[in-house]
Amino acid sequence: MLFRSHHIADSTGRIKKQHSLQDKVLSFLYDHAVGRLLLRPLVMPWVTKCGAKLLNTKASCMFVPLFIRTHSICMKDYEPKKYSSYNDFFTRKLAKGARLVAKEPEAFVSPCDGRLSVYRIDQNCKFTVKHTEYTVPSLLRDAKLADAYANGYVWIFRLCVSDYHRYICVDDGYLSAYRKIPGVFHTVNPVANDHFPIYKENTREYAILHSKHFGKILCMEVGALFVGKIENHFAKCKVVRGEEKGNFAFGGSTIILLTQAGRVVPKPELCKRSKQAVETEVKLGERVGSRCKV
Repeated sequence: MLFRSHHIADSTGRIKKQHSLQDKVLSFLYDHAVGRLLLRPLVMPWVTKCGAKLLNTKASCMFVPLFIRTHSICMKDYEPKKYSSYNDFFTRKLAKGARLVAKEPEAFVSPCDGRLSVYRIDQNCKFTVKHTEYTVPSLLRDAKLADAYANGYVWIFRLCVSDYHRYICVDDGYLSAYRKIPGVFHTVNPVANDHFPIYKENTREYAILHSKHFGKILCMEVGALFVGKIENHFAKCKVVRGEEKGNFAFGGSTIILLTQAGRVVPKPELCKRSKQAVETEVKLGERVGSRCKV
């Protein structure tokens, strides 16, 4: 699997090439023989459990100042507090007023901070999530459910480790129970050559939001390959737009929304950039689309 650098459009529309430390590490692990040799033990359950425990210790706080400097994080955006662990810092909360959620009924909003790509769901629709190619049926492992979103849109919000890792409900409505899909990792001979194929799927879970303004929205969280953990707060209940839905523990992560045909239309520049393999930086609560006019 060939790793490709990400091109990002910022809030002004300026396109820049992003090749972060996180991207460099992943490129090494997936694209090089030595990296793939290291990858198999890294994804073993006992390794990930040890990593998670380490990041929840008080000693892990020593990594926080370096992380803030390395990623130029503006701490004024977050609630001031003394962190008890690195994961406590990673799941930090925004300060009041740091993000504004668009309240207009017709506004379709971003559930998180991240880098957004949007694609029309048709027979040829394929997209990449965490270095793995999917179709909507393979993502859901449910062809019948996938058919319900034919000719709609798939919205892929990619979060980097430096992003805010809490996410919200995008509209008022009723949230169903969750379905969890376990991750899969397999490689036969990781040192065969520099481009030996790796098959993997990250752990993911989804629920259906029966929304007030946009029909049935499928809301999926995808965990990070190593120690990432999905922590959803509730299910089978009424929710309101802007309400915190959950958070990720340590690791770059992804949120995917599926919207039905005739319900939501994305901002034109989002689809145009996505076709050019350019992601768009968005913030939690920002308007990224509009309700279709009947």
